[in-house]
Amino acid sequence: MNLYNIIFTGSQEALDAAKGLLSKAIETNGREHKVAFPDTAYSLPCVYAATGKKMNTLADLEAGLEIVESLVNKTHLLEHALNAGLATALSAEIIEAIKYSTMEAPYSEPCAGHISDPIIRSLGVPLVTGDIPGVAVVLGECPDAETAAKVIKDYQSKGLLTFLVGKVIDQATEAGVKMGLELRVIPLGYDVTSVIHVVSVAVRAALIFGGLTPGDLAGLLDYTAKRVPAFVNAFGPLSELIVACGAGAIALGFPVVTDQTVLEVPMNLLTQKDYDKFVATSLEARGIKIKVTEIPIPVAFAAAFEGERIRKNDMFAEFGGNKTQAWELVVKKEMSEVEDHKIEVVGPNIDQIETDGVVRLPLAVVVKIAGKQMQDDFEPVLERRLHYFLNYIEGVMHVGQRDMSWIRISKDAYEKGFRLEHIGEVLYAKMLDEFESVVDKCEITIITDEAKVAELKGEAVAKYTARDERLASLVDESVEEFYSCNLCQSFAPAHVCVVTPERLGLCGAVSWLDGKATKELDPTGPCQPIVKGECLDERTGVWEAVNKTVAEISQGAVENVTLYSILEDPMTSCGCFECICGIMPEANGFVIVNREFSGITPVGMTFGELASMTGGGVQTPGFMGHGRHFISSKKFAYAEGGPERIVWMPKELKEYVADKLNATVQSLCGIENFTDMICDETIASDSEGVLAFLEEKGHPALSMDCVM
Repeated sequence: MNLYNIIFTGSQEALDAAKGLLSKAIETNGREHKVAFPDTAYSLPCVYAATGKKMNTLADLEAGLEIVESLVNKTHLLEHALNAGLATALSAEIIEAIKYSTMEAPYSEPCAGHISDPIIRSLGVPLVTGDIPGVAVVLGECPDAETAAKVIKDYQSKGLLTFLVGKVIDQATEAGVKMGLELRVIPLGYDVTSVIHVVSVAVRAALIFGGLTPGDLAGLLDYTAKRVPAFVNAFGPLSELIVACGAGAIALGFPVVTDQTVLEVPMNLLTQKDYDKFVATSLEARGIKIKVTEIPIPVAFAAAFEGERIRKNDMFAEFGGNKTQAWELVVKKEMSEVEDHKIEVVGPNIDQIETDGVVRLPLAVVVKIAGKQMQDDFEPVLERRLHYFLNYIEGVMHVGQRDMSWIRISKDAYEKGFRLEHIGEVLYAKMLDEFESVVDKCEITIITDEAKVAELKGEAVAKYTARDERLASLVDESVEEFYSCNLCQSFAPAHVCVVTPERLGLCGAVSWLDGKATKELDPTGPCQPIVKGECLDERTGVWEAVNKTVAEISQGAVENVTLYSILEDPMTSCGCFECICGIMPEANGFVIVNREFSGITPVGMTFGELASMTGGGVQTPGFMGHGRHFISSKKFAYAEGGPERIVWMPKELKEYVADKLNATVQSLCGIENFTDMICDETIASDSEGVLAFLEEKGHPALSMDCVM
């Protein structure tokens, strides 16, 4: 058979399998049996994005399969072959949806199956910053476990998000590859149809971040081709079904590289029989460039290890965590005060302590920075990066910051030769790599001497206090410039954030000081100053300069934006926001939900359903994405009466913001312990229950002017 016939045969095989499975499901469960993937607001995402139709029941899937059949035209044209590939993808999604709707647990460890909306949103920031430079799909069976591990670990070391399908999962397990979402190596499933779960991730990126209109198939294909840096590696014998799936990948803009002999399609379907060149060929085919910083340490270093957790049984050494003192500080110094690349360990190293159990030591990490362009305001920006740099080390876990840091080093890292001076090597290399425009010299001191750690801690705390006082003095009225941030435009072309001292980026990752530092570090980069000029409306927060900037960066998609209102021209959202606030008219206030909360809110929708209304760069008056820390800002919903309008939020979020929110509301209107008046899911999530609680507590929103 030629390539066209192979694709058509595979597509028909997928369609027949979907029909057969659906027929059995209807016979067993009835046509009105509900169909859904868990934790998504997008029904069957691929079908929904391609057709604009939501599949809610098994009966709906019958209509869905008619659409699939309409895509298959067995004429030997490239367009028709690619359409047959898309049809294969839709058939696979219908098969997987039936599994989820008729089986109690369609997937079990180590396989993940469906990837939820909150996880996709959490990946938004690392994707746009380049911490995740691409997405690799490794499918089939490699010649041996060693080859599989080599390819997967190579992608992992480069920070790629890697999905596994088929027998390669067992090969990775056999070779001891560390897997899991937190390590960015995700086994999806053994059936070929499980590959649709990574296609669904790409499709939902278009819906969540790109503001794609469901049913705009051409727009979908354009978005995935231009904005989702994914590719497929197909190992082992290629069945007709696998080839048809590959055609679907190519239709989405994802090249396929295989170790089998095939009729090549330049930059789309390639053969590579040299396994040592497989990764390089794949990255080149998708146009992914990896910036590698060589660091002289005995373990791997990559963003893929950021989520690694070191459990007690795997731990060799521990610092902080309420067991010892541990703190870290980045401090600006004069050029004459810094000896470049000096790394000093003061006190015992982890191989100099005799113990039968875990090595526990106090720890202070002091990073001295000197540079002609370095500013005091940049110290906390650089200091926050320590968390990421240390977590990128394989076998090292870092939690917290300042004098609440907590570090663990694994037994495996220790056995490979990792010692404390290697922390210094990592920090030195990354400070110069990421902040080269402000860092001319860098010196690192790592202290484990208990007396010295305690002695110097007072200086560190004084520095933290001075920074906090500086931050407290920064309000929107006290600065001449705000900053635009278009970091997410690679995924959300119509969105732009405006970052002010009292309103950080909605992803929670960019503060006003971050914007200032980013501009200095990368003069033509994502953060650019907006000279405020005259304020046209102090209540809602309208500046002509802000509107002009937003209109320019969004290419006219958004012309007017307010910084302090949720109801009048609210700021747009890309999709990676930490929280969403929405109006609850009957309570005369706002509910807030964070993406980690999966339950129903008092407005009758989940986070995902609310997010589907507000992401992708659209303005939805009454609903708005934002960061966690914005909740306690005096400018939160300022035009509508301020944060005292908040009537409900999940308990975890309420506890997270309690101290700062209570202080803000007390300073604004004198109410003490305001969060005690806010309802949460442990009290009520239905409208009547929430209202009863608010009335019992005498919540201020009930007596405020009508929010509408």
